[in-house]
Amino acid sequence: MSSGITRRDALRRMAREGAVWASVLAAGPLLLANESRAAGARQAVSRPNILFILTDDQRWDAMSCMGHPFVKTPNMDRIAREGARFANAFVTTSLCSPSRASFLTGTHAHRHGVYTNESIDPTPSTPTFPMLLDRRGYETAFVGKWHMARQADPRPGFDYWLSFSGQGKYQDPALNENGRAFKAKGYMTDLLTDYAVKWLRRPRTSPFCLILSHKAVHGPFTPADRHRQMYTDVEVPRPASFDDTYKGKPEWYRRAITYGTRRKDWIQNRNKPVPDELPPREWNPRQKHMLNYYRALLAVDEGIGKVLDTLAERGVLDNTVVVFAGDNGYFHGEHRRGDKRLIYDEALRIPFLIRYPKLVEPGTVIDKIALNIDLAPTLLDLAGVAAPRTVQGRSLRPLLTGKKVDWRQRFLYTYFQEAWQPGMPTMLAVRTETWKYARYPEIDDIEELYDLRSDPREMHNLIESHADSEILATLRKKCAAQSRLLNERREAVKQGMEVRKRSGR
Repeated sequence: MSSGITRRDALRRMAREGAVWASVLAAGPLLLANESRAAGARQAVSRPNILFILTDDQRWDAMSCMGHPFVKTPNMDRIAREGARFANAFVTTSLCSPSRASFLTGTHAHRHGVYTNESIDPTPSTPTFPMLLDRRGYETAFVGKWHMARQADPRPGFDYWLSFSGQGKYQDPALNENGRAFKAKGYMTDLLTDYAVKWLRRPRTSPFCLILSHKAVHGPFTPADRHRQMYTDVEVPRPASFDDTYKGKPEWYRRAITYGTRRKDWIQNRNKPVPDELPPREWNPRQKHMLNYYRALLAVDEGIGKVLDTLAERGVLDNTVVVFAGDNGYFHGEHRRGDKRLIYDEALRIPFLIRYPKLVEPGTVIDKIALNIDLAPTLLDLAGVAAPRTVQGRSLRPLLTGKKVDWRQRFLYTYFQEAWQPGMPTMLAVRTETWKYARYPEIDDIEELYDLRSDPREMHNLIESHADSEILATLRKKCAAQSRLLNERREAVKQGMEVRKRSGR
């Protein structure tokens, strides 16, 4: 690993500062006076440091503070205990690349343009929060999994960069540090933690923003050697919705489970009959891949402890906004599924914790709907930086302080069909605090409607019995309005991307 400030870092910071002062001098004495007053104000109010820790495919309940039956996550629990836990946090697209772009830009996929995995980075018209913080004097770093455009090179907005291409590997991964490609020795989660800790220990006079983005716990679930024998006597409880027969639900679900969703399977079996309901299936409580999922999570939790300890040793822990989240939910047998993508809550719901004792009372639990698009405006707000007009999320500051505010009552969920998996159609859903409505605009299939109060596991589709209900009419109207805006924006983004491709940018 490198130590200290690299020559590249120094040149970048000098260039940025030089550009700032050039613009100040060109503006004349009045701006200089204003800048001097602004500088004094910034010194009077200490801007917080920012640490955002992101995991991959972590279920919302995969923490012991959520009452998990066997997994132990003392350091995740510490963030919740000393800060706030959002009990109803969701993503707006349950897929890694689009969700990560939404965290960074504060926008939905149809605005930032990242619709599927490992294709492109966000459109330049939707700046990321690290870009904006970097311009305002923050020292910024990215360590870990980027997982948008499939290349490992540094991205704009970061003074320090340590990443890899695509999914990377758990053991002895190929890494890229500030443009230098090399192969590392060791376990990915531990390596990323070590690079993050080393960067945090650098001397600095500016506030910092560090994103620590883990590969874990994405498949193939590979625990560290020291954790391979954990949970050897554990049986994973059978989810209640594992018995979902999909009777009365869209036919594409039953076809997908019966024949598969990948292109070859879908084409070969598209004319075969589909059952009206799925037969019972055996549950295996000792599934190795599922146990390895939880084993792989243990190194992440240990790493969080090391990072928090480092902040404490440096005397900056309580002046650091610590955010912990997962990039999307994950099925562990619910609705007979693994993975994510679907409109059901197990795919949408994420862990979302914030520790900042200057603002948040310890042990706060917030029930209001929070979204991944809220992260960027929240961090910009806490740093005193105005959010750009492109942002569609909201700052969570009032919720963190317990302020009574008029908050969102619903949100739009989208998933865009991936070329390799035609058996998984484009999805639109509106989720409120008590209802969920979904439609599949590119195929001829029935809609879905669930009363989350009486049916939180989303087993009974009410679309037929509520055909004339006011709630269904309202949700259809909301979804249709959003769908029109979505299609218009999506087409504009696609055209912009084509221009970028043709120009080689």
